[in-house]
Amino acid sequence: MGEPVWNEWRRPGPTPAQRRRDVGIAVIVLLCAIEVTTLVNSTGAYVFQNPPGLGEQVLWMVALSAPLVVRRRYPLAVMLVVSALFIAAQLNQAADTLPPSAILFLAIYTVGAWERNRRVARWSRIGVIGAMFLWLGFSLVRALLGPKGDFKDAAGPMDPVLASVLYGLEFNIFFFLFAYVVGEMAWSGARRRAQLRFQAEELERSQEQNTRGAIAAERMRIARDLHDVVAHHVSVMGIQAGAARRVLDSDPEMARDALQTVEQTARTAISELRGLLGVLRADADSDLKAAPGLDDLPELFDNARAAGLDVSHGVYGDVREVPPGVALSAYRVVQEALTNVVKHADAQHVDVRMRYLDSALELEIADDGRGRAVSTNPGFGLVGMRERLAVHGGSLEAGPRRDAGYLVRASLPTVVEEKA
Repeated sequence: MGEPVWNEWRRPGPTPAQRRRDVGIAVIVLLCAIEVTTLVNSTGAYVFQNPPGLGEQVLWMVALSAPLVVRRRYPLAVMLVVSALFIAAQLNQAADTLPPSAILFLAIYTVGAWERNRRVARWSRIGVIGAMFLWLGFSLVRALLGPKGDFKDAAGPMDPVLASVLYGLEFNIFFFLFAYVVGEMAWSGARRRAQLRFQAEELERSQEQNTRGAIAAERMRIARDLHDVVAHHVSVMGIQAGAARRVLDSDPEMARDALQTVEQTARTAISELRGLLGVLRADADSDLKAAPGLDDLPELFDNARAAGLDVSHGVYGDVREVPPGVALSAYRVVQEALTNVVKHADAQHVDVRMRYLDSALELEIADDGRGRAVSTNPGFGLVGMRERLAVHGGSLEAGPRRDAGYLVRASLPTVVEEKA
């Protein structure tokens, strides 16, 4: 799903809770309008000279307030009805203009905030505001042509009639402009909230995709680890079991030793599998500490020797601690290389060398077998080793030696380079 065109966004209709609030707001507005009308009549502070009775004025307030019940469902219709009733109430010379003006303000604001068709929202409000100014102009002209008001307490420098006209004009300009702007701000705020919700949902979907990708990558890494563990130990077990079968009748003691090696190898494999599956249950740091490392290489050499290989091992350079992830990858490279020697090389001797360089750990595993050709579909073996090393920025070379046998050379950086 692509991102919406926000300039063409349409605000969803009001929720049931918002509709219920509209009913409550309409009731509150009506009660306030009735109270103001009662106070004005009680003090005699009428805007018009001959207002109708209090009962009729209350009916006008009810008529003006009633449309507000559905103001968010039908904003345009409510504004037009309230505008017409506003002018009708003034023609009937209702006692005060404050309650009708407040109701008209709310209706104009609602169109700006909720009308889905923005072209209609803009031009309908401009039309209503224009009509209100025409009515205001008509009222001012009628007031100027009629009897002059009583301005006996006027003390300012301007003509009291002109000051009264300017006051009414400026008040209405501010009133209608404020209603228009506040409605636009409410619409823009709703659109920004919709954008934020959309972006939050997109971010959540992206995070879910990244999580699924990370899980898939982790499963691939676990599959490679399982492949390394199972392939190596099962190869040793197969060779020892075959040797035990061949000498079972002629040399029971040798057969017993071979079967004991099979038993020990099986237990080691189970132990490593349990440690590997523990990666799924423990923290990352504890996982790396629990995983095999360089200190566990002698066990690999013993297993290879048990399979009939002559293994020599040399360590060069200043021995130092390397990151747990590097140690695990180095262990897996040696394990995979020895497994391949046992399974494919038909070798008698394998030489494992480990060099501690200034910023890297280098491994060499060389055998004297017939030399294994690199398959066009190498499976998890060499591909897994290369991907392990690539995680650390390392490299792998693997291929037949010039004279005889096969060579695997791996380089693992032990110093993290800082990026500018």
